Amino acid sequence: MRRLLLVLTAAAALVLAGCTADPQPQPSRSVVAPVRLATARATVAVDGSSAAARAAAASRALFTASPGVVLAPAGDSSAQRAAAAAAVRLRVPLLLTGGGDAAVEARRLGATWSVGFGAGSRLAGLRTRCASASPPPLASRPGAVVVATDERADAVALATAKAAGATVVAARSTDLNGDPAVVKAIAAEEDDRVVLVGAAFASRADLAWSVAAARTGWTYADGSQRAWDGRSLHVALYGTPSDGVLGVLGQQSGPATIARVKALSRQYAKRTSRTVSPMLEVIATVAAGGPTDDGDYSSEIDASTLEPYVDRALAAGVPVILDLQPGRSDFLTQAKAYASLLEKPGVGLALDPEWRLGPKQKPLVQIGRVSAAEVNRTSAWLADLVRTKGLPPKPFVLHEFRLTMLQQRQDVVVDRPELDVLIHVDGQGSQPDKQATWRAVRAGAPDVGWGWKNFLKKDRPVLTPQQTLQQVHPTPDLITYQ
Repeated sequence: MRRLLLVLTAAAALVLAGCTADPQPQPSRSVVAPVRLATARATVAVDGSSAAARAAAASRALFTASPGVVLAPAGDSSAQRAAAAAAVRLRVPLLLTGGGDAAVEARRLGATWSVGFGAGSRLAGLRTRCASASPPPLASRPGAVVVATDERADAVALATAKAAGATVVAARSTDLNGDPAVVKAIAAEEDDRVVLVGAAFASRADLAWSVAAARTGWTYADGSQRAWDGRSLHVALYGTPSDGVLGVLGQQSGPATIARVKALSRQYAKRTSRTVSPMLEVIATVAAGGPTDDGDYSSEIDASTLEPYVDRALAAGVPVILDLQPGRSDFLTQAKAYASLLEKPGVGLALDPEWRLGPKQKPLVQIGRVSAAEVNRTSAWLADLVRTKGLPPKPFVLHEFRLTMLQQRQDVVVDRPELDVLIHVDGQGSQPDKQATWRAVRAGAPDVGWGWKNFLKKDRPVLTPQQTLQQVHPTPDLITYQ
């Protein structure tokens, strides 16, 4: 009853103001100035410091012109609720009075009339019109997706969005790519304008890329474009195609590998509430026991050779991570050789410092290491590739089973929005030793995803899927089999 009285009070202000249902005779609807909606494909962040500023910004983003506006005072929430309903019905923007934003925006729109709710809801130069008046015609109704992080704080701007016929989506955060509902809405209307409403978006400098990535529509099984989002569990086979010595991935043909990893994923899906999906980690450059032709002790598989294998996995819904064992080369040099594959959505990159050697070192003689600076150069290059190509975020995996493998680990950049960083703890041997390695590597680590590896021949014993989930805490984001 109280809410009804508030609405009636706001409506009563209109009657006292002397509004008319139709201020001028209209012989035909065609002579009424139509509402014109913004049609250009764009990404707009509506991130003004006040609700009134964001309301005006939403109007600018969604309307090219409008014959009228709905007005409510900036400090009157009950009037704003009534005004929001009227704006949606009349298909015109809702603006807040009490500052200069509403007047400036009304002039830009070319508005000649207004419908006001609450005291002080008038603008000079605009005729007063009743909320019961007929809505003006629309010149066009293009699609738009409006994303808001706080529906309550931005109810006014969202009323304008609904008046424009936009699809309104409530986002969990400003990370659009990690929200399945947002990705789905943006991808469904891939040519439409995307408007991001909320002061929280002011701190994001990568919104154009984020929207472009969502437009691709590519997602993991849970609908997110983030690999290690805490809701998913990825189960992977590791190795090199057609080489069973280096891991289980190469023990069978490509189609059989896909079938095997999917079957393994189903075993985990029965035992966890997380969304489980299969993945492959393909060793693209293999550390060599002797000097190779270029002297770097690393055998690089040509990208064109791997491409059919990668494409087959992606077509089957199985993402791929390319693993680098660079020998005396460096990670960035080798990563660039696989740019054509990394440009594909669903293909990530893994760095294996165990096999990153010094100028005089050889594989299997010592455990390799990599500097934080080299890791950061590689991740910066990959992030730039993702951003410039408008790709979904990519997994960026760092293998580590000794603390010496990642030098200056505290300096490794882990917050590039284009990448999802994961530290893969791939110790082998007895389970007590593996657990000790897990704890040691996790201690003092940055905020990243986590991976665990089960070695089918070198672990004692090999954990079953159920044992892996029960004994490894916290639950890994990636469980790999070698």
